Amino acid sequence: MSTTAETIDPGLSAQEVAQRVAEGKVNTLPDKSGRTVADIVRANVFTRINAILGILFAIVAFTGSFINGLFGLLIIANSGIGIIQEVRAKRTLDKLAIVGQTRPRVRREGKVTEVAPDEVVLDDIIEIGAGDQIVVDGEIVEATALDVDESLLTGEADPIDKAPGDRVLSGSFVVAGGGAYRATKVGADAYAAQLAAEASKFTLVSSELRAGIDQILKVITWLLIPAGILTIVNQLFISENGLKQALLGMVAALVPMVPEGLVLMTSIAFAVGVVRLGQRQCLVNELPAIEGLARVDVVCADKTGTLTENGMRLSELRMVGDVPDEDAARALGALAAHDPRPNASMQAIAEAYPTPPAWTVSAIKPFTSATKWSGMSFHDESGAAMGHWIVGAPDVLLDPAGETAQLASDIGATGLRVLLLARTDVPVDTEPGDGAIAPGHVEPVALVLLEQRVRPDARDTLEFFERQNVAVKVISGDNARSVGAVAESLGLGSVDTSVDARRLPSDTDELAEAVEEGVTFGRVRPDQKRAMVKALQSREHTVAMTGDGVNDVLALKDADIGVAMGSGSSAARSVAQIVLLDNKFATLPYVVGEGRRVIGNIERVSNLFLTKTVYAVLLALFVGIGGVLGKLFDTEPLSYPFQPIHVTISAWFTIGIPAFILSLAPNNERARRGFVRRVLLTAVPNGIIVGLCTFVTYVIVNPGGPGVQVGGDSVNLSPEQTQAATASLMTLIAVAVYVLAVVARPYTWWKVLLLAVSAGAYVLIFSWPFTQDLFELDSSNWTMNSVAFVSAAVGIALVEVVSRLAPRWIAAHDPHHVHPADRDAEPVTPTA
Repeated sequence: MSTTAETIDPGLSAQEVAQRVAEGKVNTLPDKSGRTVADIVRANVFTRINAILGILFAIVAFTGSFINGLFGLLIIANSGIGIIQEVRAKRTLDKLAIVGQTRPRVRREGKVTEVAPDEVVLDDIIEIGAGDQIVVDGEIVEATALDVDESLLTGEADPIDKAPGDRVLSGSFVVAGGGAYRATKVGADAYAAQLAAEASKFTLVSSELRAGIDQILKVITWLLIPAGILTIVNQLFISENGLKQALLGMVAALVPMVPEGLVLMTSIAFAVGVVRLGQRQCLVNELPAIEGLARVDVVCADKTGTLTENGMRLSELRMVGDVPDEDAARALGALAAHDPRPNASMQAIAEAYPTPPAWTVSAIKPFTSATKWSGMSFHDESGAAMGHWIVGAPDVLLDPAGETAQLASDIGATGLRVLLLARTDVPVDTEPGDGAIAPGHVEPVALVLLEQRVRPDARDTLEFFERQNVAVKVISGDNARSVGAVAESLGLGSVDTSVDARRLPSDTDELAEAVEEGVTFGRVRPDQKRAMVKALQSREHTVAMTGDGVNDVLALKDADIGVAMGSGSSAARSVAQIVLLDNKFATLPYVVGEGRRVIGNIERVSNLFLTKTVYAVLLALFVGIGGVLGKLFDTEPLSYPFQPIHVTISAWFTIGIPAFILSLAPNNERARRGFVRRVLLTAVPNGIIVGLCTFVTYVIVNPGGPGVQVGGDSVNLSPEQTQAATASLMTLIAVAVYVLAVVARPYTWWKVLLLAVSAGAYVLIFSWPFTQDLFELDSSNWTMNSVAFVSAAVGIALVEVVSRLAPRWIAAHDPHHVHPADRDAEPVTPTA
């Protein structure tokens, strides 16, 4: 066992601290949000989408037709809105990170003060206890039964005993005991110095959603090249247009292929999610955590601090041995008074026995989640031994079949937390014998009964998860019957079905089956929590783990989403993706709901953007191939029907404004894997329908001729070409608006209003002389318009057929699929 240092180092003086700060020997950490404002600006301005649009705008500017370059405003919109939202999210995260960050206790001039991690300087003396994270590299100067877990760095599963002179590394954490260490490496020099900073970093790291969108964008970028070449060849050589005419036709063909708002909507949805959760005192350490929470189908919750409040009170001291009540009370008072880092149980005992005896500790054994007990050996002022006392789990320290252990189990079944006060005949730091849990002969003295206060909002939270088909597993280190009793009072499981984790199988498949079937689990070791999470993941579950203690760290790290309480240990907060700063379990439904809203809405609007991309590519190919065939068979040339301004206005109310509104709307559907496949299964058929119907309309009403004419700085179409383009645009917009109507299902009053405004806006644009003149439209040819209406009606019918068949096909290959009509069936709140 490590011993306490004989001398207490007072730490650095104020002058020494100032000198080290001046020399730059400070634990300087990266920006809490990961990216500076300049980084955010660069990331939003210099994008693949902006580069494509910028080149196309330059081509239009070359022709002199600036009205056709209105799509260039999208560059400003994409960049401006993205910058504003990310900066807003950055500021929210920075403020929350300051509240939720680890604050090491530094000893300076003999006084202990809490400082920010980036205020630690070289040679600082930092005090540590159970649950604390090591924030910089250092050397142990004081140790009292100090055990440090370095598994997050080295993979070594067992805690390592540390003595004065031993090295500790940043990123590790204390599991038992206490002490102090001197900072030997700070800032960038420290081992794993980035680990703690990463916990508060605003990241846009890899996720299925972003990877899928990037994959789609890469394909589109490559499609632009052949489509542009084919359009240029058709416009320049087959239709015999001039260079400027050909360039305008090419730009008109390529602009709608670019899903310019898709990346923007994704960034906005994530950033708004961060801000909304920040308003609920929820710190999102990693942005993809929002996406992960949307897919969660199992929540593993620790009992203490999650379902119950951290605070406890002593209910009763029930004697079970021959020791007088007064001796037991004095022993409890001494144990609580000399505990350097008392947990909730010891704090309750300290409140019950506020006047401890004047005993001195001669040996100490701190509590660990693996052993389930702690102890101290005492002597009085004269040096006389006052006994070797231990406090721990009755069913661990005693024979479970014994009378006292049975009594403790029966009491625990009522929901009380039961601890055993016992004596042993050897010092508590003596190594136990083979197969023994505690040293020497353990003599039961008394049962310490503690009342646990159930969180008032716990039942509503559990009912919310039940309604959302999210399974909740209560995993605790407490007695299994006590855990079952607390959970049963909340309508979850029962005392009789609660599982003692000591009897769980070690085989992964058998463990997965046991964990899937069970609801509440007691006497779970930290390594078992981790194994249970992995077992559930092996069955393709997406697992969220909630916890607040050092015993939850490994499970929090390995879970798909780790959720830590703000009042929990610094180690738990540092590895969790989400920190509930207000310590409210009831906040979790809002977090899950926000994740579902973000991911579900991005999938919805992706359908709109990719539908446009598909029909734009098809139109370019159809017109290009049609022009080539026309040249071969000596028929009328087939020029691209639209000018860039036409394709710009076509997206205003079918995609742009509706997509922005839909991306922020409520959505309660649990996200599932296969984002790209699902989106393409609906967007590709819809895009084909829109493109084909538009092309058929254009072929029927095409008057022939070279199409766009450019004279000087003016660009115009012949009257017949303008009417044909208008009729084709009517077909395109009508079917695209219906695609929007399908994506918006199920309908609410505001969605109906959104559709009505979108349709009404196009009626105004096509009928008002001012907008017709401004946007080069002519809707006066009703023969052509009739063709457009018939084609649009056919297209709308086909879109409706796809909307009914596609979900069935997807459902046949995805058992977790939710039909669009069932979305938003229930508001995302913890209470109905």
